[in-house]
Amino acid sequence: MGWIGKHRLEAVARSGLAEVAAVADAAAGPARAAAEVAPGCLALSSLDALLELPLDGVVIATPSALHAEQAVRALERGRAVFCQKPLGRNAAEARRVADAARAADRLLAVDLSYRFVAGVPALRELVRGGALGRVYAVDLVFHNAYGPDKAWFYDARQAGGGCLMDLGIHLVDLALWALDFPEVAVVGARASAQGHPLAGRDEVEDHVAALLEVPGGPALRLACSWRLPAGCDCVIEASFYGTEGGAALRNVNGSFYDFTVERFRGTARERLAGPPDAWGGRAAVAFAAALAAGGRYDPEVEGIVRVAEVLDGVYAAAAVARP
Repeated sequence: MGWIGKHRLEAVARSGLAEVAAVADAAAGPARAAAEVAPGCLALSSLDALLELPLDGVVIATPSALHAEQAVRALERGRAVFCQKPLGRNAAEARRVADAARAADRLLAVDLSYRFVAGVPALRELVRGGALGRVYAVDLVFHNAYGPDKAWFYDARQAGGGCLMDLGIHLVDLALWALDFPEVAVVGARASAQGHPLAGRDEVEDHVAALLEVPGGPALRLACSWRLPAGCDCVIEASFYGTEGGAALRNVNGSFYDFTVERFRGTARERLAGPPDAWGGRAAVAFAAALAAGGRYDPEVEGIVRVAEVLDGVYAAAAVARP
């Protein structure tokens, strides 16, 4: 029940779409603090205790190494699952969870929250609907000038990777989601830590640059990092360029939270959305809404597996040895 878990809990509680019945954390203090968000909410110490309750769904906000195992356990017990990204540390783990959701016919969703920033669904429609013409280039950038503050992020066995797994996953998902999940080939990639090649299986990358391509479609340039001296807190961009115009999601003045979505026609631009926009908990609320409406297994989750396959491809092209 760290800040992400508590934030998503608060978003669902405020929505009124679901009753928050219980929270679980091995640390009693965070569990009790989180339970205060919802009167009557139980504070438990384990997933096993949580799954003994007659719940409809479970939200998983634990370190990445636990996601696949915990999600499968919940799905096999008949619970819908909303999981923090990544769904698995690699495509094999993500596939295992997706297969479990299909076998149980239970709703499965992942907190790829940038899909829910105001204006991003409109950007997707511009891309998919052909308003930009033939899309031939996509630029994806996510530089975090700080890096994570939890030790497990720097352990490849727990995190599955470094800045690519932490940040790049959002951009790869956003691009594939907008492009309707095409096949993607990794042309080349480079990963480094503190400016040097990775030293071994336990070290994680803090900078990645990669070139991807959709056969017969656009080229995608990806760059992501921790602790890059960017001159601001962060740089975030997902830009799509076509023969009839362009469109982009970009953060405002180095903010982690404020974004604009704009459409470009030559040298002119049109703002489609901008701050203020409380987008952070929308993915969790959408999961609660779908569950309340009786949602079951949705084949769209296969797109999450496709994203994991692309990340695996980038790591392979960069010759990163992974646990």
